[in-house]
Amino acid sequence: MNRRAKFSLFVFCAALVCPGLVSAQSPQANAGGIHDTPSPVAEVRNGRSWEYGPFVNWGKGVGDRADFQFLWSGVQLGKVLTPVIHASILSGQFEYGANLMPLWLAFTPAPHTQTFLYQGQVYSQPMGGGTYTGLSLTPVILRWNFRTESRRFQPWFQGAGGLIYTTHKFPPDVLAPHGTAGGTSVWNFSPQGGLGIHYFLKSRRSIDLGVNAVHISSASLGDHNPGINASIQVQAGYTFWK
Repeated sequence: MNRRAKFSLFVFCAALVCPGLVSAQSPQANAGGIHDTPSPVAEVRNGRSWEYGPFVNWGKGVGDRADFQFLWSGVQLGKVLTPVIHASILSGQFEYGANLMPLWLAFTPAPHTQTFLYQGQVYSQPMGGGTYTGLSLTPVILRWNFRTESRRFQPWFQGAGGLIYTTHKFPPDVLAPHGTAGGTSVWNFSPQGGLGIHYFLKSRRSIDLGVNAVHISSASLGDHNPGINASIQVQAGYTFWK
């Protein structure tokens, strides 16, 4: 076989083999190139994005309110305000948010008679109870989003303060002669703090999980302020980022 024939055969074989090599390398290139596409976490971080979406809370009182349970649901809105602030492991961004919960339920023991000990005297009084309904507005949510190299996980912690309105005075109290709670209020405040995480399913879409410790107090708007010293609220939501 002369040189021209050998060269022609080489070109023909290369034409057959090269497309196969390119197609074989393409998945690997794409797999490696996934890091060339924007990370969902970095995309939100760099864009200082808005977030909004629905959520649901389930909670339980602690201490002397351990027999109280809660179910809340609503929508939350937030805006990342700052670039990344570098502070070693605490590096992150500041976000301001708010939420509205048109569904606010508290499940307490049914009305009953309760025995008290006061100044050495034992006496019994009728207590209110049952299911309480209302709504809540949390106009101040101060959140810190930690900077992370993860493409999917965005941890955060926050402090917040809210206002609760219930259709009957809350929490349950000794009943006045006319059968209504005597000392509490339909208005309560809800200072709180917690932590959580966004898990990004894809660009600008995340599932959110959080845990908050919530204090409920009327700030003595009623005759006295039994309040709920602490409750633990577990929150799950779905967020759209813009």
